[in-house]
Order: sequence, then C-alpha cells, then structure tokens
Amino acid sequence: MLSKQQNIARVILAAISWFAVFLQFRIMINSGEVTGLSKPMLAANFFSYFTILSNLLVAISLSYQLNFPRSKPGQFFSSTSVSTAIAVYIFIVGLVYNLVLRKIWSPTGWQLVADNLLHVAVPLLYVLYWYFFAQREPLGWKSLLSWLIFPALYLSYTLIRGAVINWYPYPFVDAGNLGYVKVALNSLAVLAAILITGSVLLVINNRTKVKQS
Repeated sequence: MLSKQQNIARVILAAISWFAVFLQFRIMINSGEVTGLSKPMLAANFFSYFTILSNLLVAISLSYQLNFPRSKPGQFFSSTSVSTAIAVYIFIVGLVYNLVLRKIWSPTGWQLVADNLLHVAVPLLYVLYWYFFAQREPLGWKSLLSWLIFPALYLSYTLIRGAVINWYPYPFVDAGNLGYVKVALNSLAVLAAILITGSVLLVINNRTKVKQS
C-alpha cells in the first residue's frame, strides 16, 4: 500500500515540479525582448538561480525513483541523506522567497503561477513527501555538514560569475551593490537557516520510521 501511495505522490510532485521549471524557463527566455539579453545568456542566468536548481533536484530525483529505481542515480536519490538534503534546500527556497523576496516585486499572470509553484507548492509538497514517504535510515550529524557543500559551491559560483558579468540572481548576494561584507553577513544568515532546518529534519528522520519502498 505504501509503495502505491508513494508512487502516486512521486508522479504528482514530479509533474508539478517539471511543469513549474519549464514554465519559468519559457517566461525567462521570452523576456529577451524586454531585457535585451541573448537567449544563451538568459538560459545561463536561468540555471544560476538556487530556486531553479533546487526544483530541478526535486524533479530529477523523483523521476529517477519512479522510472529507474534500481539504477545508481535512482538509489542515490532515494537514499535518506540525499532526500533529506533536497528537503532542506527546497524548504530554504520557500522560506527565503516568502520572507525576503516576495515583498520586492508583484508578478502577474503566468509569472505569478510559476512563482507560487516554485516557491510555495513544490517546497511544501516535497517536505510533506519527505515526511510521509522518504526512506528512513539513521543519520549522523556529519550528514549536516555534507549538506552544506552544494550551497557553498553555489555561492562561490554566484559570486565569481557575478563579478565577471555584473549580474546576480538575488539582491542579497549582489556584491556589486552591497559589497562583500554585507553579502557575507547575508550568506551567514542563510547558512544559519540551512543548519537549523537541517538539524530539525535530521532529528525528525532519526525519530520516525517509514517503510522502505
């Protein structure tokens, strides 16, 4: 019974996350006439958002678990540590957007749909999926440190690329306007949120039991 419910949840959430990512990609590519940027540059900028990368992790991980569960990627994405890390990342996406970024602009139309799918629906649904259906194995506190690797690499990439092309995906990491000291402080705040979220999910994981699919 669990496996059937688990797969239904995977299908629904994978479909929503893929749709959200492709919708946002189309919107961004079509913005070239307004921004004056080329499609290759717009595509590069698109994949430079932590939001997009985290939603892609949700979509790709669930798709592998559905279609190729016995493959190495399928086993990798279904592992407790990886599924929990993805839950942390996508939760942070929703948290930061709704606390910090939502108030700085007012999207309409399809952009509003994409925004709410990427920053509300997928984060909420994936955390629920993780709680009810993710594989459970005991995790040590070292796992928490390993989950910081992806955000650290992302921040390094963002700052290096931003310094080269003078474009940053989020205003709180815009070193050109804020300076590196302020960006460092903002990054530490996000780091703290990641550590707190990761700690909570790690404890929840270690105190709950879910049948393996």
